[in-house]
Amino acid sequence: MTGTTERTPLVELTDVDKYYGSVRALQGVSLEVHAGEITCVLGDNGAGKSTLIKTIAGLHRHDGGTLRVAGEETRLASPRDALDRGIATVYQDLAVVPLMPVWRNFFLGSEPRKGVGPFKRMDIDLMRRTTREELLRMGIDLRDVDQPIGTLSGGERQCVAIARAVHFGAKVLVLDEPTAALGVKQSGVVLKYVAAARDEGLGVVLITHNPHHAYLVGDRFVLLRRGTMVGNHTRDEITLDELIQQMAGGSDLAALRHELQRR
Repeated sequence: MTGTTERTPLVELTDVDKYYGSVRALQGVSLEVHAGEITCVLGDNGAGKSTLIKTIAGLHRHDGGTLRVAGEETRLASPRDALDRGIATVYQDLAVVPLMPVWRNFFLGSEPRKGVGPFKRMDIDLMRRTTREELLRMGIDLRDVDQPIGTLSGGERQCVAIARAVHFGAKVLVLDEPTAALGVKQSGVVLKYVAAARDEGLGVVLITHNPHHAYLVGDRFVLLRRGTMVGNHTRDEITLDELIQQMAGGSDLAALRHELQRR
């Protein structure tokens, strides 16, 4: 990726700290998110991934370090503030209404209307048509956008959420463990659409505990352990085996192997 270092990151965290009372959730965490790239954040449960998501999404303000959006230092006041700055977050539970059709979930909270005064009503035809077109543009060919979104597979629901963020003008897409509850085939489908969002020019933050999934699509890799950063690499600086070793805690694993050996 030529010239990456000369471009202003869409989002940049430098030595960010976050405390909940006396509990340290993040300490000295740095990452960059560039347009047309995927930054993967890896770590086990309790590593600090959720806190990092909430900081970028505007749910929690950081206590130390700097957060820059498009080069401007800021403290995000709320999720709406983050969204207004082009940062869309897709959480693991997706926050969909299972019994509503796909097109209704696609526009949930942002429904276009037609008519005037007391005759103003939702433009259902426009929503149906737009949903179908936007999904197709991302390569998602649903049988029927009128079907309840709860009838879709987990992978398909993730893909609808990604297409929705792209449609509504997101510049940065934060994905919270999108493949965590999926099988191999469905995970592959979701990763394909994550790559499609990258190819649309978005900067993607992919939160995951799966180094294999991360290495398939990632351009940058940030590794967290107990709230601290234990690795920050570009793709050409690390192999998959090294990524797995770092995430597993190479020295800890070696010590455990020694302890478990038969005497």
